[in-house]
Amino acid sequence: MDNLPLRVAFPGNSRYPDPAVEVLDPAFLRYRIFSASVEQLGSGLRWAEGPVWFGDGRFLLCSDIPNNRIVRWDETTGGLSVFRQPSNHSNGLTRDRQGRLIACEHLTRRITRTEYDGSVTVLADRFEGKRFNSPNDIVCKSDGSIWFTDPVFGISGEWEGEKAEPELPQGVYRIDGQTGKLARVIDDMAGPNGLCFSPDETVLYVVESRATPCRRIWAYAVGKDGKWLGRRRTFVDANGPGAFDGIKADVDGNVWCGFGSNGSPDADPATLDGVMVYDLSGRPLAHIHLPERCANLCFGGAKRNRLFMAASHSLYALYVETRGAV
Repeated sequence: MDNLPLRVAFPGNSRYPDPAVEVLDPAFLRYRIFSASVEQLGSGLRWAEGPVWFGDGRFLLCSDIPNNRIVRWDETTGGLSVFRQPSNHSNGLTRDRQGRLIACEHLTRRITRTEYDGSVTVLADRFEGKRFNSPNDIVCKSDGSIWFTDPVFGISGEWEGEKAEPELPQGVYRIDGQTGKLARVIDDMAGPNGLCFSPDETVLYVVESRATPCRRIWAYAVGKDGKWLGRRRTFVDANGPGAFDGIKADVDGNVWCGFGSNGSPDADPATLDGVMVYDLSGRPLAHIHLPERCANLCFGGAKRNRLFMAASHSLYALYVETRGAV
């Protein structure tokens, strides 16, 4: 399939270390590779989201929500092409423990699984007889359970789905990996967005992206049975005009966060756009600056040490000295 055209020029930086990788705490130096820089892999998207790495095929999939498609970046050729269109305005993507693609779909307001033969299975589209709002981001736990957020972003207008009235409160859900039973585990959050587990899966991090005055990341204690959530604590606040989006943890428990402006008049995208990195205590370690707001990210590559960043119109990547937790 023909490659998509490159529409956003990004010359990158010729200096080492890359000044786009801003070290906020000396503890991050162990993760920075001196001779690695931010690279643009491709562009021409309208709103890049939900990247997921397929190591067995050496490619990355990414949702382009307004264009109603999933695009594919091929590591062997460096080309960006269309993987699926229409995609039902897919957003968050992940893989289950059998390697199958799991997708959040805004248009159909459901969670689907793509089987090995290419057929699509609906895993969940309703809770207690009511339709979801617009499943947003998704993660698969080691026990096979699937956890996803359900804000109203996809039904708030026609850009990322179809406008509709919500039937359920915004929340977070769990699909049991053995029985397929659906449960709501959070129902009191304003704009639940990105989510990820700590490496030992004892903590679930969830982004609350519409809270005022601060957008924040919550840390929930995961119950011993691995099915329910206990008390929560504030992991980190965005502090002012910043806002978090998709998040991932590395093997040391650091949390890597898509970051950008919350849209307020006093926000300066030049100082906000990119990826923020926090340690276990919520201390900021680094800011990876991008020329576009980063919506979501994932780790991939042969050694799982390449950070892929879906940022507005483009895909970016950076090699780091750590690996993704999953």
